[in-house]
Amino acid sequence: MSEPAVFRLHERLEADTMGLGSTSLCEIRLMNDSTWPWVLLVPAVAGIREIYQLSADQQHQLVRESSTLSEAMMEVFGGDKMNVAALGNMVPQLHLHHIVRFEGDPAWPGPIWGKQAPVPYTDEELEQVRQRLAPVLAELKSGV
Repeated sequence: MSEPAVFRLHERLEADTMGLGSTSLCEIRLMNDSTWPWVLLVPAVAGIREIYQLSADQQHQLVRESSTLSEAMMEVFGGDKMNVAALGNMVPQLHLHHIVRFEGDPAWPGPIWGKQAPVPYTDEELEQVRQRLAPVLAELKSGV
């Protein structure tokens, strides 16, 4: 009898993001690019590449978590548009990007990918973002 697969965060996500905690379903990760408020939800389910591969309950939980995160990020950062995407072309592990966009940002109105090199957070900026996101992180961790 084989051992069940164990969830491991993809090495690219590990390298490009910082952990903010976890929910009952997902790892919450902050993209290390201070240009945009950008948070990822990564379902902690081994071997999943697409949303439809999650169970129905997991799919519903992911939508609840994504909606809660999206609304709170828009409130906290006062953006003009919330972009939510699950591309997976570079990193096959299922992950949902939540990016607050602003009219006039460096990529507006186009997609952010490939527009410019990431601008890593300073320690001070990272602490400020963590503080601003603290209420939504607490809500997500409590089980939305």
